Parts: sequence; C-alpha cells; structure tokens
Amino acid sequence: MSESNQEIRYILKFYYKKGKNAIQAAKIFCDVYGPNAVSVRVAQIWFKRFQSGNFDIKDARRSGRPITDKIDAIFEKVEQDRHTSSYDVAGELGIDHKTVLAHLKKAGYTKNFDIWVPHELTERNLMNRVLICDSLLRRNETEPFSKKLITGDEKWITYDKNVRKRSWSKAGQASQTVVKPGLTRNKVMLCVWWDLKGTIHYELLPPGRTIDSELYCEQLMRLKQNVERKRRELINRRGVVFHHDNARPHTSSATQQKLREFGWEVLMHPPYSPDLAPSDFHLFRSLQNSLGSVRLTSREDCQNHLSQFFDQKPQNCYSNGITSLPTRWENVIQQNGTYIL
Repeated sequence: MSESNQEIRYILKFYYKKGKNAIQAAKIFCDVYGPNAVSVRVAQIWFKRFQSGNFDIKDARRSGRPITDKIDAIFEKVEQDRHTSSYDVAGELGIDHKTVLAHLKKAGYTKNFDIWVPHELTERNLMNRVLICDSLLRRNETEPFSKKLITGDEKWITYDKNVRKRSWSKAGQASQTVVKPGLTRNKVMLCVWWDLKGTIHYELLPPGRTIDSELYCEQLMRLKQNVERKRRELINRRGVVFHHDNARPHTSSATQQKLREFGWEVLMHPPYSPDLAPSDFHLFRSLQNSLGSVRLTSREDCQNHLSQFFDQKPQNCYSNGITSLPTRWENVIQQNGTYIL
C-alpha cells in the first residue's frame, strides 16, 4: 500500500469517529488535498467497513500469491456494480473468488435481494437529502419544533362498487348476477393534515377531482380555520411550522403566497423523499393496514371507515410519527443520503 492510500484511510477513519458521514469526509479531504484526492465512492466503501466494526486500515498479510494491492479494487468493483458476482470480480482481478468473498465478508458485505424504492436517487439527490437533514437536525437540537409542526399529504383510497354476494336459489334455478369489477377499481383521494395531538382536518375529493394549485389553496384555508379552532396555542403563541412534500400544487407561487399570508413557516423537504414525510412512512402505513381487513364498496364506506380510523387512533400514534423525524434525519446522514426503509 502506498503512503498516500494509507494516509487517506487514516483520515477517513478519523472523520468517521468524529461523527462525519462519507460525503462530508470526502469533501473536507478534497478541500485540503485537491478536488480528486479521494472520491465519495471510496469514502463510502471505507465508512461501510468501519460501520461493520472493522477499523483496520492496513491490508492483511497472506501467504501465497500477494493480492494486498487488489483489496481496494474488490470494494470499488462491488460499489460500481452491486449486482456483480464474486466470480466476475475474481476474473477481472485475476484472483480466486473465495478470496473475494472473504474480504467482502470481513468488510461487512452480504448479498440480499434488491428492495423497491420510490425513486432512483442521483448524487445530487443524495447530497440534498444529507444537507437538508443535517440542517433540520441541528435546528431541532437548539430549537425543538415538533410541538409546532403540522404535516399533511394525499392518498388514494380504492373500493369495489360491485361485490359478489351469496344468494338463495332453488335447485336448477340460476344464481343472481353481478357485473364483474374492471381492472381499474374505483378510488377517491384522501387529503389529511395532522400534528402530534391528532388529526386537524381531512377531506375526500369529489369524484374526478384532482389536486391543483387553486384547490390546494382552498384546502389550506379550511385547514387554517380548523387550526384556529382546534390548536389555539399555535395561533396565539408558538406559530405553525408547516410540512408538505414538493408536489407541484404544494410549491406553486399561489400556495407559497397563501402560506406567507398565514405567517406559517414551511419546513424544508428534500425532493423524492417519502421516507421523510410522516404521512407516508407512518400514518398512511397504519391506514393501509386497517384497509386490508375491510371491504369498501362505496364512497360512503370510505368516509365511514376513515372517520372511525381517525377517531379511534390513540394520540401516541400521532406523536410517535412526528417525534421519530429526528432519528430518520440522523439515519439519512449516516447512510449518506440513501432511503430509510
């Protein structure tokens, strides 16, 4: 190993123990030693090794054919193509595939099935997620704002208009008929806003209606009225910290103007990040579980089920969703911007 490689690893280890993430460590290193001194990929490889509990930055001595200069190449090839096999890596580097497996296992690598994620995050997306989560985490440490936070989102609720039922018939008598549901089920859009105390306002959109900027501003007016009625302390003393995702109706100039008129602060939210939206990762998961045990046949059924669901949900369910945000921000930082599953 060259002195430069050894120096890089010592410095990466130092910043890992200082609590930095791989992206931050690589940036600091490149600021001192030059823009190409170390890549983010290499930093991530070694941070992954450190996270597994292996802090040895020197290549292990082995008898037989020397391969110490190829250990970094093993990690780099795996990070370049996470689907590659040990046989392919071994063939490209001219070493035995068991040696590849041994080093990957020592560094904490295991091979698992891919997991579905909402979006293929670019390097810029990853960086934005880290920077925004770091900013939110620092602010929350000095000025906790969970008690002022109101969050909201939309979700489609599906139902079957035609349901096959059992009916009495005499011997030889034809059964009752019902039209078979089509491939596209009936659906209605739920819009809900809530905080750590519970639901503040929700509504179902009329059939065929979707969210646009004009409708969203109308909804915000109704939400504000309910905040004034149900959360007087936010209006009188604390002020509202409002959270929604980056859907177009949410970020339109009309929506931004409306929120400024309210005097509500809009919390930063990185693009393509449902794992950082409490409705998506918390409330809607619970709602979807409740929908799995019922058969809704009409819009009225949807309305009744939602009323029952929100009324019976304990307050700690809502508070758990809001108060888990700092932990998720921290996890995003530690995982260099990747999705929290």
